[in-house]
Amino acid sequence: DPQAGSLEGRSELQPEARCQPQPCLSALCGLSLNGLTIICFWKIPELRTPSHLLVLSLALADSGLSFNAFIAAVSSLLRHWPPGSGRCQALGFQGFATALASISSTAALAWGRHQHYCTRSQLTWSTAIPLVLFVWLSSAFWAALPLLGWGHYDYEPLGTCCTLDYSKGDRNFISFLFTMAFFNFLVPLFITLTSSQLMEQHLARSSHLQVNTTQPARTLMLCWSPYALLYLYAAIADASSLSPRLQMVPALIAKTVPTINAINYALGSEMGSKGPWQCLLPQRSKWDRAQ
Repeated sequence: DPQAGSLEGRSELQPEARCQPQPCLSALCGLSLNGLTIICFWKIPELRTPSHLLVLSLALADSGLSFNAFIAAVSSLLRHWPPGSGRCQALGFQGFATALASISSTAALAWGRHQHYCTRSQLTWSTAIPLVLFVWLSSAFWAALPLLGWGHYDYEPLGTCCTLDYSKGDRNFISFLFTMAFFNFLVPLFITLTSSQLMEQHLARSSHLQVNTTQPARTLMLCWSPYALLYLYAAIADASSLSPRLQMVPALIAKTVPTINAINYALGSEMGSKGPWQCLLPQRSKWDRAQ
């Protein structure tokens, strides 16, 4: 298998990747904050609502992203990537699926907030559960396509992790890239931008503009657009002309998404006022709360 041979031959890390603790700290921060959000969803009954189910979906996706980043950081600190094409393919699938789920969950949350603030209609379980299932099944579908031959996974430039291979820039990669980017980046970005703008206009008219309506769209654009630009460059030019360090900049920026989302949707939102901080305090019994 030529692809397996390529993967085996690149199990040693590039010198630039060695002994860099910053990605590890970012991954641990994302895992901690999103793990706290997940625990609180199950621990605090008041948070088990359809709207918070969308926050849970985002936290699960971002936890997966942070786990993927943690594996890359450990590989960097150990100065060695565990050899084997199977492990690279599995980690590539896991990282790509959770990245797509994070983007789609952000769009779902933006739509849900629009429904709540603009239409005053409460999100129901019959809507939230199918929406979350669609997000994850769609993400898994697109992440599985490279395993089936449309696109493929390979080592990142520094050799610390596996991702969608853009080094060849052939017809297979280009056709997959543009199709995937349309459905999994442009469409979610359009939904997020449109929902945010409509919500901002509605709240401005009602003089209740107390919600940060632009943060979701800004996060998507600032954190994921560098990846989109890198892939676009690889589709029209030779990506190897860029230095490995420069090629890794989009990945490092994207690894901040879990922490930003946790602060924005959990710790810094209405959920934060009655959620994560309660998990750090002893829970009172029903009798105590009734006093």
